[in-house]
Amino acid sequence: MEEIKNRTRAFLSKFIKSKQLEDHDDIFAIGEVNSLFAMQLVMFMEKEFGVEIDNNDLDLNNFRSIQAISTLIARKSAAVSQ
Repeated sequence: MEEIKNRTRAFLSKFIKSKQLEDHDDIFAIGEVNSLFAMQLVMFMEKEFGVEIDNNDLDLNNFRSIQAISTLIARKSAAVSQ
């Protein structure tokens, strides 16, 4: 899970420059991202981690923090490997 967090943090740091992100920081509350960013984030997750984000996953709480994103990716990756 740390590898997922590190890769996600590196991606997010390209968009959020005002602070060093912690695992539980709400990336949307910081105010530096927009709806276009949300689509870029989904595309990054699918390409970088080989998971498919479907309509059922499109809950803002799944994308709100590095921890939430990592949990979603780990869950989706486990489902793929079964």
